[in-house]
Amino acid sequence: MSINRVVTDIKQVTVRFSGDSGDGMQLSGTLFSTLSAIFGNEISTFPDFPAEIRAPQGSLHGVSGFQVRIGAKDVYNSGDKTDVLIAMNPSALKVNAQYLKKDSIVIFDIDAFKKRDLDKAKFNTEDPFTELNLEHVQQLGVPITSLTKASLDDSGLENKDILRSKNMFALGIVCWLFNRPMEIADKLLEQKFARKPKLIEANIKALTDGYNYGDNLQLTATTYKIDVVESGKGFYMDVNGNTATAYGLIAAAEKAGIKLFLGSYPITPATDILQELTKRKDFGVKALQMEDEIAGITSAIGASFAGCLAATSTSGPGLSLKSEALGLAVMTELPLVVIDVQRSGPSTGMPTKSEQTDLNQALYGRNGESPLVVIAATTPIDCFESAFEASKLAIEHMTPVILLTDGYIANGSSAWKIPNMNDYPQIIAPYVEDKFKDNAEDWKPFLRDERSLVRYWGIPGTANYMHRIGGLEKDRFTGVISSNPENHQYMVDIRKQKIENIADFIPEQKVLGDEDADTLIVGWGGTYGHLLETMLHLHDNGKKVALAQFRHISPLPRNTHNLLKSYNRIIVAEQNSGQFAAYLSGKFQDLTNIISFNRVEGQPFKVSELVEEFSKIMEEQ
Repeated sequence: MSINRVVTDIKQVTVRFSGDSGDGMQLSGTLFSTLSAIFGNEISTFPDFPAEIRAPQGSLHGVSGFQVRIGAKDVYNSGDKTDVLIAMNPSALKVNAQYLKKDSIVIFDIDAFKKRDLDKAKFNTEDPFTELNLEHVQQLGVPITSLTKASLDDSGLENKDILRSKNMFALGIVCWLFNRPMEIADKLLEQKFARKPKLIEANIKALTDGYNYGDNLQLTATTYKIDVVESGKGFYMDVNGNTATAYGLIAAAEKAGIKLFLGSYPITPATDILQELTKRKDFGVKALQMEDEIAGITSAIGASFAGCLAATSTSGPGLSLKSEALGLAVMTELPLVVIDVQRSGPSTGMPTKSEQTDLNQALYGRNGESPLVVIAATTPIDCFESAFEASKLAIEHMTPVILLTDGYIANGSSAWKIPNMNDYPQIIAPYVEDKFKDNAEDWKPFLRDERSLVRYWGIPGTANYMHRIGGLEKDRFTGVISSNPENHQYMVDIRKQKIENIADFIPEQKVLGDEDADTLIVGWGGTYGHLLETMLHLHDNGKKVALAQFRHISPLPRNTHNLLKSYNRIIVAEQNSGQFAAYLSGKFQDLTNIISFNRVEGQPFKVSELVEEFSKIMEEQ
């Protein structure tokens, strides 16, 4: 059949790779996004995979997906609906049908759409597209499995290894669809399978044959042309939030002139931070996989006492287990960075899905009056900046800092320009020997800087500064154990005030959007991209609206109260049941204009839904 090709020139496009957990969709999506970033596109990705290591083949709950949005500019999130879906089986089509735009292209493996496959996906007919009311999409059925077998028939690989390469054949078709350069894709595969020459050869062959199949047959009536972004000169890489977090910790340790220690226990979706730091012996990083969450944080506290930049990484259930030791870090006033990559709960919940439900736990989840710093990264790239700042605040203010990320930005990636570290400030630790070098005999463990109220860091082994700290309350003058009521009140107050004083060392909260807006959208952490795009859509629809995305949560920026008071309507949007809205209402009880908007679905916000819902709120209020 002859097809007249239409080349559509668009600013952005969203592609989703979807299939079984064993179909290699995460790898295909990662390679395509990296390829697009190298090609010069802005990217935002969303890996979406099941918690099971290997769910039943072809089942609905075993579908694994990888979504990437690419464009020349203004790519703020991974997108609501897809322009192109690669469905490796009927379940992948069924699960993702709701996300297909009108005239979307669906590339599907004909070989995997037999009756037995349709039965696994619980289809009632042998026409899945009609059954799902998908007459509006462009159906491109390709015998991907059989073509991959034919492509690699002489490869010498076993059949199971040949079948694992069908994701590369599918990726080749997508690369043709978007005119991605094959020579770069080949280099990426060489890096991926560096120690397996046969797999390199097989995957490149399948990828190339997929590309040529699309090119020779002119498969589709629509192909896409996306302009490249004009980027500044520098070195770029495709980085996800977990990797950026690890790099931020390394950078902070370098700027502080001390060693980095990470004590952690593997937990989805935070494990990649531990895995990345174990590779960084070239920076002197000591990363230990401990036997449990409690050992992870207590080993980090010990490393902090010994003079390291100490960190521990976890997710919600692990943060619960670390709560007692966090109280110890508050009491001893030692620098510590705790990274909580939030996931769906409670309990084990949905380990591979993302939420913002740990805020209350981060703020209050310890016994006694245990104030500490809480900040929240906003994007995969911002995970670097936030990890650096969390480390700086921890060291310079001698306090634990909880850094909240979430599964969406931790696993998602963006193109990142590697920064020049000369542009970053030095991190100055309040060492006791610097303050008391001429009068060591006057020093006691809980003497403080008069302005910041920070106690001084006495590293064990430093001559003339022997001391003891621990979990029991100490006298503010002598440092010995004390049960004196007045002393305890003083220590409670001073620890609280020390954290509040940090507001003098963080920037004021910025607002984006219309300066004369009556409505302020408020968010925090990883919802930034979705809320920013929502604000821009509302603005384009003629509505006056602004956005304040909070990164600093405890303490809040100094201008927070005055900022919020200046708006008639505040919509606080969160992926929880209203924790930040309640926090703001508790802090500023004169604010009666806070409207809480909440979704707790384990999935990112949908911009289209936010625009519709916020428009209703603005019209009704």
